[in-house]
Amino acid sequence: MSTEPAPFNNATNLVEAGSSSGSGHGGAEPAAPVSRSPEAPKLKVTDLPDVDFDVAGESPWVDMRVDDPEELPPAGLFDGVQTFPGDGLPVETRPLISSLEPMTTLRAEYENGSQTFVKQIDWLMNQGWIGLRRTRGDGDCFYRSLAFAYIEQILNATEPALAVTSALSVLEGTQPLLEQVGFQSLVFEGFYEPFVELINAVLNPREDGRLLTITSLLEAFNTPEVSNSVVMYLRMLTSAQIKLDAESYAPFLFNPETTEPMEPESFCNNFVEAFGKEADHVQIAALSSMLKVNINVAYLDGHDAQGTVSFVPFRNAPDPDAEPVNLLYRPGHYDILDRRSEDPIPPLLE
Repeated sequence: MSTEPAPFNNATNLVEAGSSSGSGHGGAEPAAPVSRSPEAPKLKVTDLPDVDFDVAGESPWVDMRVDDPEELPPAGLFDGVQTFPGDGLPVETRPLISSLEPMTTLRAEYENGSQTFVKQIDWLMNQGWIGLRRTRGDGDCFYRSLAFAYIEQILNATEPALAVTSALSVLEGTQPLLEQVGFQSLVFEGFYEPFVELINAVLNPREDGRLLTITSLLEAFNTPEVSNSVVMYLRMLTSAQIKLDAESYAPFLFNPETTEPMEPESFCNNFVEAFGKEADHVQIAALSSMLKVNINVAYLDGHDAQGTVSFVPFRNAPDPDAEPVNLLYRPGHYDILDRRSEDPIPPLLE
């Protein structure tokens, strides 16, 4: 058998890794632990790009850079902190997560710039994606967007009790995996608890007697100590997944600043566990695997002259057809994509 990593051409192709690497998420659940930690979820070969793709070149997975910054209007420029035209706010005063807004507001920001972006936004709206939930552009936008959309999906589930139970079961199973890669429970439990408390509040009233609503979820995610705790836990999960299946991920780990290959431990320490470090395809695939959640990433990149938008799917939920979390990528930034243009009106009494 070849030692080369198996190639990947389509993230929706559910072909499993060879028998030497174990089963993927689509297979049977790992046996319940008795005297040792459970095995890490195994990476599917479909979760990563072809091993021969050029990390230093133009790739639909890793960079999505535009060669000439003048091709982008101000909304598309990124220098470490995402800026939004017209908001007039320094980054530290922008909401960590914003209320839903119509996609037309984003379109207006590009009208005097790249018409390819305008065409792509029009295409999204014609496909029913009429809403956008913005996330602060602080380098944590992927993790924060995913966390919020993940909990909101549980909140809006047709069977919330099942959704809560399933999510809590997955999260509980991640704790021994974190210990397995060297994270101390005294450290990660402080990040784990706020995450679990929010999910529990979908069914069980919090200390203030209220169940979770979209309003209180927004309040929580705009409270830095809560929001950043959840972000940190997701970063730890991403790191753990890469370290536990290092052999599968190693061929795809490159320093995003120098494009030099990196060892999994160093990559995770410097570009996964650290706050303010952006996520790319590898991190998304790893977190999708660890959380067992489906993710769609729509790439609004200005590269398609016809104005269509590519959706890159990550399928790691037990049901590959389960509703995914939908994110919108612009160069250097992630927001949440939605089919609604505004949040529901909260009840008079929450």
